[in-house]
Amino acid sequence: MKPKSVVQPPRWATRLLHVFCPTHLLEEVEGDLEELFEQRIQHMGQTQARLRYVTDVLSMMRPSVIKQSKERSTILYTNMLRNYLTIAFRNLTKQKGYSFINITGLATGMAVAILIGLWIYDELSFNKQFKNHERIAQVWQFVSFSAEKSAYDVMPIPLGDELREKYSDFEAVSLAVRRGAILAAGENQIARQGRYTEPDFIQMMSVPIVKGTSFTNKDVHVILLSESTAQAMFGTEDPINQVVKISNKETVKVIGVYKDFPYNSDFYEASFLAPWNLFLSTDEGAKRAKDQWDENSYLIYAQLKPGADFDQVSAKIKDIRMRKEDPPAYKPEFYLYPMDKWHLYSDFEDGVIVGGLIEFVWLFGIIGAFVLLLACINFMNLSTARSEKRAREVGIRKAIGSVRGQLIVQFFCESLLLSLLAFVLALAIVLFALPLFNQIADKRMTILWLNPWFWLVGIGFSVFTGLIAGSYPALYLSSFNPVKVLKGTFRAGRWSAIPRQVLVSFQFTVSILLIIGTIIVFRQIEHAKDRPVGYTRNGLIEVNMNTPELKGHYDALRTDLKNTGVVAEMAEANAPITVQYGGTTDISWNGKTPDMHPLVMVNQVTHEYGKTIDWQIKEGRDFSREYSTDSSAVILNEEAAKLMNFKQPIGERVKSSGKEFIVIGVIKNLIKQSPFESPDPSVFILNYRVASIVTIKITPQSNAADALSKIEDVFRKYNPSAPFEYKFVDEEYARKFSHEERIGKLAGIFASLAVLISVLGLFGLASFVAEQRTKEIGIRKIVGASVGNLWQLLTREFVILVLISFVIATPISWYFLSKWLQYYEYRTSISWWIFVVTGAGALLLTILTVSVQSIKAALINPVRALRSE
Repeated sequence: MKPKSVVQPPRWATRLLHVFCPTHLLEEVEGDLEELFEQRIQHMGQTQARLRYVTDVLSMMRPSVIKQSKERSTILYTNMLRNYLTIAFRNLTKQKGYSFINITGLATGMAVAILIGLWIYDELSFNKQFKNHERIAQVWQFVSFSAEKSAYDVMPIPLGDELREKYSDFEAVSLAVRRGAILAAGENQIARQGRYTEPDFIQMMSVPIVKGTSFTNKDVHVILLSESTAQAMFGTEDPINQVVKISNKETVKVIGVYKDFPYNSDFYEASFLAPWNLFLSTDEGAKRAKDQWDENSYLIYAQLKPGADFDQVSAKIKDIRMRKEDPPAYKPEFYLYPMDKWHLYSDFEDGVIVGGLIEFVWLFGIIGAFVLLLACINFMNLSTARSEKRAREVGIRKAIGSVRGQLIVQFFCESLLLSLLAFVLALAIVLFALPLFNQIADKRMTILWLNPWFWLVGIGFSVFTGLIAGSYPALYLSSFNPVKVLKGTFRAGRWSAIPRQVLVSFQFTVSILLIIGTIIVFRQIEHAKDRPVGYTRNGLIEVNMNTPELKGHYDALRTDLKNTGVVAEMAEANAPITVQYGGTTDISWNGKTPDMHPLVMVNQVTHEYGKTIDWQIKEGRDFSREYSTDSSAVILNEEAAKLMNFKQPIGERVKSSGKEFIVIGVIKNLIKQSPFESPDPSVFILNYRVASIVTIKITPQSNAADALSKIEDVFRKYNPSAPFEYKFVDEEYARKFSHEERIGKLAGIFASLAVLISVLGLFGLASFVAEQRTKEIGIRKIVGASVGNLWQLLTREFVILVLISFVIATPISWYFLSKWLQYYEYRTSISWWIFVVTGAGALLLTILTVSVQSIKAALINPVRALRSE
């Protein structure tokens, strides 16, 4: 045979041949061309041979050949893909238990991720429906009642005109106030929440008027209704120009209907919009406050001009009040609070935003990622555990010509198929679970079926999950040496179990963290619920005096209610007992220093208020009709007595708003604000003129339904046309825990699902470990090992892993939960038994899960086990 020439054909021509020549012809064609090249070197010389080689390669670039190549490649690719999918389906159906665990685990993880994703999307899109949301703000103020600044959203009326007239940065400014009212049209009456606003509010919030028109600054006795309210009041009848009566006072004409505000907006409950001028003309408090800079009871919304910066404009308006005459001691600083931060950034500390709901958005986002990661870990663990079972398959495939790349594609196809099936199942789970999830989360979310981003993210999410979940098995299994596998000398190695052990430990670490966190959240809620509130909630109802017919008839109303036999006592107040309302800094006492400017809450009540709610007298006495001097008397709560530093409070004098009061009693603190915070210093005085809430105590022996029916009859006697609406005080107090309970329930659900996924993975892993050690179990049984010995052998590894997880999770959970509890002034402690119970529960669950497979393997006939090997 002649030696091959040292001279090589042009490399670029050879590479070009590789690009367009059909794969099945390449080797033969390239060999022929090289043989011709060698012959031509002998007869024509090197230059001519190279030139003819290039000519031959170019002559092969015929369209028919190239087209045929692409078609054949497509066919080969399609057949190969079909083959991959067929094998993947066969493997899934062959290992039904394995497939069920993997698909169920992945689907559960994906469902959790989708639900959390929908929740996060809803939270992040809060108030984003408004066209100019990035330029809208609400005016807040920081005031210094103590060493720290406190944040309030109520403003003086004159500030609205000041911003409008003297600051060119504002495109629109609107005063507003929230009010509840009974809307009446003929015999039809409904209670709704609404807003009295200036016309700029309509344009600022881009309120969509679907029928009629909006109001102007000249309009007074008109109203806009939401679509749902118009439907409830007028049905199919045209609401435009219909006459409506507001709380049996003002008669207005409907001039427009607007589309209901979205549920995920701050104005969702605004069922009607009425002119600010109407409010000024009818509300006595607003009339008095029209020119008063220190009457902070109203809302101001503002929209900046394009290009204006919130911080810069806030700096301009910050000291408006302090530049006026007689600046107040609490030193108000005005601030523009951007709409985009209202919902997620609502916590202020000393005049600075320090967080809010955004922390829970991050928290649940991390939880969703971890739960999905747990599901992926299950797949990786179970796939690597089955590596020796599929090692022979890999060896045979490699022996007959499969390259590693093809094997990697095969395993990725299996992973992607499983992931896409899990995604379909996850959508079904989400569809089924979403109504319950909405109820718990207080949302109205729907699956975004028509949103292309949802499908892009969802499918991309599934593909990414499949690739991540299948990456380790694909790369690991495809690397097996075929010679060792087919000889039977292949072993996974002493370190091959370490990745699985690390991943199992990680799974249970996350699960234990979530369980401990859920327990602490619920303990904090129960701790606050068990807090003494200073009065008796059971049997108390409150009725809003929102019509003039009820006011001015206190004694007659009280007599009629008590004559029903179901009312033990009745009183009136300026605010519900579960709401803190009406504070003042204009208060002084003997011993108050000039640098003290505390905010003291002023509660205006009638004589029988204490008897009605059963407040607890600590010193002195209650209000009494027997003392005519009680019109100038005041009762302090414990916090107010502590603030005033009275050694003997009874008989001391307190001055407020130019009037002097004598202290006649001290009561235990009433928890009117958040149950998680320290109580505010509060005083109680008598005032029958400003009462707006009727508080009624039902006799203990009365049936609630019967009692409410008789009480309703009395109220209808005074105002037959008004609907009877009431609230149970214990239910109103329970609402104060709604946010924490919601977070606790969601955390509990996610923790349960994380545990379920971990247990599913543990069950599958234990079954494969037991299957791999079948021969060892048979030999041990033959030499005398008992079922207990074998159970211990198979369980020990998993018990150790859970104990390691517990050791890791305990300090992490203690650190983060301690920081979380610091947000609450009234908080529970983190007890040691929580960690012990959680660890013991995780250990017991592990033992029970693994024992199912361990005992099953230990009871197998050893002869059968050895024969199967």
